[in-house]
Amino acid sequence: MSDKAPADEHVWRVTEQLAHEFAGIVSRADLEDVVLSARRDLEGQVVPAALDEMLHRLAHYRLTRLTASTPGSPVQSPARP
Repeated sequence: MSDKAPADEHVWRVTEQLAHEFAGIVSRADLEDVVLSARRDLEGQVVPAALDEMLHRLAHYRLTRLTASTPGSPVQSPARP
């Protein structure tokens, strides 16, 4: 992981979880960048006990948006009514 943000246990856990879900869709380096960016954005905004869940949610959202905007991506945005 890059040294743009602290690589703490939260970042490691969420990166590993999302790596399984986005395998073959997003490169590991891009996935790590998204998780680290989300971690920086949440710094001081979320109580430590909720950090894993909030980090996972924010990074997952960003990865889904990223892959949905990529032509030919197998991840699709939910249909809107």
